[in-house]
Amino acid sequence: MSTIEAVIRPETPADGRRIEALLEHAFGPGRFVKVSERVREFARFRPDLSFCAEAEGEVVGLVRLWDIHIGETPALFLGPLAVHSGRRLDGLGGRLVEHAGAAADARGEGPILLVGDRPFFERFGYAPAPAMGVKLPGPVDPRRVLVRGASQPLSGPVRP
Repeated sequence: MSTIEAVIRPETPADGRRIEALLEHAFGPGRFVKVSERVREFARFRPDLSFCAEAEGEVVGLVRLWDIHIGETPALFLGPLAVHSGRRLDGLGGRLVEHAGAAADARGEGPILLVGDRPFFERFGYAPAPAMGVKLPGPVDPRRVLVRGASQPLSGPVRP
């Protein structure tokens, strides 16, 4: 894969097939059994807060946000975050996370919840402590449940 700089832009409906190809490349069919997929089954997709990274006409990265509630607290759910394997070492994943977070902040959105790798996401303000009381729709390692932007600890089920 080329090292040409990827441009981050809003996701559009025309990206559908290229996004599916990227998700298949990044995660394979196992992505459908993850707890994050259970959340996306009921959450409302936020195309205004979802972004593609494009280089040389190819979608090489993706980040999506979804409307959820944690108990009674309105929040967002981040995922998937996908980067083509040929671009994983150039910081593109981090740029996508920062871009989505900045867009959510600019719109005055609430906290952002995700299930992910703590060492990677901590750099962007995500932490496990505010998520200790969050109940996801399926089994998950609680050390991978992270939140950014919570003014107090969150608790309750993740729901629409």
